[in-house]
Amino acid sequence: MGTAKKKRKHSFLARLEKLLAIILGPGRPMLIVGVVAAVLLAGGYAVWQKVRPNVLSSDSYILTPQDVQITPTPDWIHTDIRTEVFRSASLAGPLSIMDDNLTERVADAFSMHPWIAKVSQVTKRHPARVCVEVIYRRPVCMVEVPGGLFPVDAGGVLLPVDDFSPIEASRYPCLVGIDTAPVGITGESWGDTRVVGGAEIAAALSNVWNELKLSQIIPSQTGIGREFSYTLLTRGGTRIHWGLPPGANAPGELSAVEKVARLQKHLERHGTLEVRDAPQELDVRSM
Repeated sequence: MGTAKKKRKHSFLARLEKLLAIILGPGRPMLIVGVVAAVLLAGGYAVWQKVRPNVLSSDSYILTPQDVQITPTPDWIHTDIRTEVFRSASLAGPLSIMDDNLTERVADAFSMHPWIAKVSQVTKRHPARVCVEVIYRRPVCMVEVPGGLFPVDAGGVLLPVDDFSPIEASRYPCLVGIDTAPVGITGESWGDTRVVGGAEIAAALSNVWNELKLSQIIPSQTGIGREFSYTLLTRGGTRIHWGLPPGANAPGELSAVEKVARLQKHLERHGTLEVRDAPQELDVRSM
């Protein structure tokens, strides 16, 4: 009987040794690790699928307008741009920072706002937070038409009218003699080359407009195609022939910087652009 037990024990040990040899043979430890990792991953994925809706709906993943940080707005913008952007259809519904397309959606929504010229960068972080870097449009003049005064930037893009009180609007250069209405909506180009040229001149004069006591910018057709020349009117009635706008890049035409410098030099020399007895005419190109 003792011999039979010894044989069975020996047989069991032999089988166990063989099994261990298979399991622990060359390359087997990595196989075991791989199998165990796969099991753990499968289990983890199953658990994640169950808890995922609750996790992603938590406050740390859901984005609200208050969680968006944008480039500080300049003094001339009085509206809450974040709130207005989040009212747009493109950002309707709950927003999660786990959305792979979130930064693109946010960038597209902000780029549609009329005060924003360009969205430079959008980044997202956890807990829910999005940083939006933008370049704002700057008003340079008011376009006077029968319907009132309409602000535009240096490129002739129509800006939000409601952001300007009558007093604020009066502080900007005024472009007169425009008989067209904007072809597009706010945030789009006016669609008139006279407006673009006048806006370019207003931008060139923005730092010296009050110093020179200027009042209006007046376009007039030159007779060469659809090219327009411009005249500046002072508060005292002096007419200053400016010539072509900066964007014309006409051969022989002084640059806007040179024209401004000549006006400043004339002011320094005479103390005024006016004369005592009556308004005069000046030509900045021949000063």
